This record gives sequence, C-alpha cells and structure tokens, in this order.
Amino acid sequence: METKIISVKEKSICGKAVEEAGRIIQAGGLVAFPTETVYGLGGDALNGESSGRIYRAKGRPSDNPLIVHICRMEDLFPIVAQVPDTARKLADAFWPGPLTMILPKSDMVPRETTGGLDTVAVRMPMHPVALALIDAAGGYVAAPSANRSGRPSPTLPKYVAEDLDGRIDMILDGGEIEIGLESTIVDLTEEVPMILRPGYITKEMLESVLGEVRVDRTVLDGNSGQPPKAPGMKYRHYAPKGELTIIDGRQEQVVEEINRRAREMQEKGERVGVIGTAETVGRYMADSVKSAGSRDDGKTVAKSLYRILREFDEEGMTVIYSENFGTAGEEGIGQAVRNRLLKAAGHHIDYL
Repeated sequence: METKIISVKEKSICGKAVEEAGRIIQAGGLVAFPTETVYGLGGDALNGESSGRIYRAKGRPSDNPLIVHICRMEDLFPIVAQVPDTARKLADAFWPGPLTMILPKSDMVPRETTGGLDTVAVRMPMHPVALALIDAAGGYVAAPSANRSGRPSPTLPKYVAEDLDGRIDMILDGGEIEIGLESTIVDLTEEVPMILRPGYITKEMLESVLGEVRVDRTVLDGNSGQPPKAPGMKYRHYAPKGELTIIDGRQEQVVEEINRRAREMQEKGERVGVIGTAETVGRYMADSVKSAGSRDDGKTVAKSLYRILREFDEEGMTVIYSENFGTAGEEGIGQAVRNRLLKAAGHHIDYL
C-alpha cells in the first residue's frame, strides 16, 4: 500500500485534502491526522472491520479500547446508552478539548471498537483539521495514537510515517502538535468519577467542575491485571528502542548516579542518552544529552517527552537514563508526565 502524505498547513489545500481523507475513512480506509494532543490514526468507529484494520496497522492488542472522536455534542447521544449530568458538565467545560469520557455504550458502537467492553470512550478534539475530518468522515472516527503499538506517540508527521508508511492510506501533515501528551481519560460509569489516564485536563480542573474525582491506583505505580477500560492501562506504551531507566532522588545524587552509570555503559560499548532539565542538562556526560525544559514548566516537559524519545531512536541510543519528573502524589500536568515516563520505562525506576 502506498501512503499518501498531504500538508494541511495551508487553508487552500486543507479543504480538499480533508474531503479526500473523509471519503477514505467512509470507504473503510485509515487516515492519520493531527489533533491538539498527538497524531491520531482514524477509521470508521461504527465499522467493526475498520477498527480491526486499526488494530492490525498498529500491531495493537484487540482488547485495548479505541477512542471515538466526534465533532458535535449532539453526536454523543446516539452512541451512548445514557448521558449523565457529569458528562454534560464536563462537555460544557472542556469540549472541544483534550478530555475523553468513558460512558455506557449503545448498540450503535461495535465491540471491535470498544475492545469488547460495554463502555465507549468518547472525545471531541479542538484541532480544526481533526474536527473537519470527523465531519467529512460521517461524524464518528475511532482514533488511537498514530504509531506502532508500544512506541512513543507521534507529535510530528515524520514519526507517523516512520511507523505506519505503507500500512495506512493517508497522512494529513499538520506540523508539530501543540500539547504532546494524549487526552485525559475519566471514567463516568463509576459512582465517583475516576481518572484512568492523566493528561492536560488535570484532576484539579475536573474537581472544579464535578467535586470529588479519584485517580485509578494503577496510574502512577504498577500495572493493572484487570481488563483495560481505557487505552494505555494494560500494556507498555511510549517506549523508545533503547532501555530506559528513571533515576529518582535528590538532584545532586541523581546527576552523580546517572553520570556513573553512563560511564559504565559506554565502557561496555553502549550508546547512552540522558534526559535532563534546563537546570541540569549541562552537567551530564553521555553520547546524547537532552533537556525536556525547566522543571517549573510542566507543559514544556510534557510537549518534549515523546520527541526526545524518538530523537534518541534516530541517534541509535541503546541505553537511556532520565531524571524523574514529579512524584507519585504530584498534581497537575506533572502527574501525566510521570505516568507516560513510567510507561515508557516499563516502570523501571531506581530510587536513590
């Protein structure tokens, strides 16, 4: 299969490209497209065969649910069994935006899309290309991140092509993504709303609308043995090709320990990459040292993480060490960064 790549950064091109992409999805094909979070891989959410194609293109386990993307609030009602007040309040506050809600599904949504579950994950993105594509495709687009399963989610179109060229029909090139981490996922089928995946919409933001909100205990430590109710809960995700280890402790200790380990690995012939911050990056000695941004700027760290992991792959780093961004009890977007970093490392974290 030849994958067509079209830039949608110019308005004169965007409309025709989106119309063509919409026709591809309606015909059962797959299109990668930009959202405000990461690039998504879109197929017809109401066509079980299309969802199957998404799983095969990504090499994704078929029990890992897909997110259904919509472009109008009224399109939510046909695909869910009921819309609770909590969902209406969150939609008013955060849609369009980087928030996914889990609700009981209607019979309209095939089980191939929901990973066999009786619930469906739904979000309305804010990216104009994403919204236009969803509309052109018929209103319901299933879209996980546009990468091979387990790899870092793509924030640039070249990383989509790296993973999926020849496996999908089209890539809509919208340039670099703004946020860089996947949407927050909140389960509204629980008595108390529960965050299953932290993201840009934080626990504090959700609580300002709903009151009490809990965080699933597996988000920041360990792996759940339960069936995944949301993307990313059960399987290792976001992993670079090199072996990633997080080093946690006081800053002086962390710098000293990472440099010690880097020397040992280099003596064994490994190529070593280090993820530091603006405050520490000049103190590391390795084959490649990258700053994720200032420790005080969680949004920059969030946007940088996947790009850095991909760059280490391009540079052939076989061993990677990272400072720990945040703690288990951290609030705000730092919680999301920690969650993704732990997943990328397969929860391999060493405490000093």
